[in-house]
Amino acid sequence: MIEKNLPFSDAEFQRRLTKTRSAMESAGIDVLFVTDPSNQNWLTGYDGWSFYVHQGVVVLPDADPVWWGRNQDANGGRRTVWMTDDRVMGYADNYVQSTERHPMQDLAERLRGMGVQDKRIGVEMDNYYFSAKAYAVLQAELPDATFVDATALVNWQRAVKSDEELVFIRKAAAISEKIMDGLLERVEPGVPKNEVVAEILRDGIRGVDGAWGDYPAIVPLLPSGSDAAAPHLTWDGRDFASGEATFFEISGCYRRYHAPFCRTLFLGKPPQFILDAENALVEGLEAGLEAARAGNRACDIANALAAPLERAGIERGARCGYPIGLSYPPDWGERTISLRAEDETVLEPGMTFHFMPGLWMSDWGLEITESVLITEDGPAETFCDRPRKMFVKD
Repeated sequence: MIEKNLPFSDAEFQRRLTKTRSAMESAGIDVLFVTDPSNQNWLTGYDGWSFYVHQGVVVLPDADPVWWGRNQDANGGRRTVWMTDDRVMGYADNYVQSTERHPMQDLAERLRGMGVQDKRIGVEMDNYYFSAKAYAVLQAELPDATFVDATALVNWQRAVKSDEELVFIRKAAAISEKIMDGLLERVEPGVPKNEVVAEILRDGIRGVDGAWGDYPAIVPLLPSGSDAAAPHLTWDGRDFASGEATFFEISGCYRRYHAPFCRTLFLGKPPQFILDAENALVEGLEAGLEAARAGNRACDIANALAAPLERAGIERGARCGYPIGLSYPPDWGERTISLRAEDETVLEPGMTFHFMPGLWMSDWGLEITESVLITEDGPAETFCDRPRKMFVKD
């Protein structure tokens, strides 16, 4: 018998399944096929680097879910999902990257075997892991089925975190703090960026007492100087230089749960315009944290942030945050709520966000962010506890 190390209790997995089935019923979906690896993990516990091939979870209204994927990955399924072994199904390797057959033909055969070939089947249409070809093959193989767009249906069920999940996010946050402390100590003029990133990754994987480190869904982002105008640049072998600001966007990760965290470091004496921007950004960040209360809306956070920035003459059109928790590459966001002026989603206790009001101007950038928890009463709680400022090494 395979010994499993499930991350959550059976009651927690059943809570998730019940929520998902309720959402399916509300959407008129009989059967749900989930391809997003974060959603697969959330529903079943499946955890493996196999999302480069077709795989997914079939959620039924009256039976345990089925994890379906490549035969060799079914071995990982039997070791990581909470269901019994008969609920793990694999397809032959000759389907993989074949021009003669497609894995969705195998899935269609499985669905016919379950007697759901003429049902309303939900699929995650706008998802990194579900291709146009997959959809076309399923339609051709199951002509009597009605396919329903179920994009983000499961993601929305993940919005309010359980107490068990919050334990994991707090562990991830402790790793984020360790990473940030280490890089702030190591970065000096003349130190190559890749060497600092090597230490970031080492700190992240080593973790902290009581929490080993998992791989994050996004690699470290650390553009410097004028490159900091571009928020998603990674690193190269160039040295850190005096007279430049570098922002570091990183996250600790524990059992796939994240706590993203950003701080900016200036080497040398910062110019006054960056100091002024720092003051306005911190003021806006703290105003946003005060507005991040249960019963308020996502847009209230964004509007609170915007006011001090506008007074400082800084226009910022991008959203300033998103939900976080369980994620796989290429993104640690949950792709539901956006902290921006147009989003009127009501905040609930247990929601978790990366509140990240970065400034990306024409030739400079600045980030000071927090991962936060919406509490039962009062302003948002920050998961990390480090000074809310731009760090300076003069």
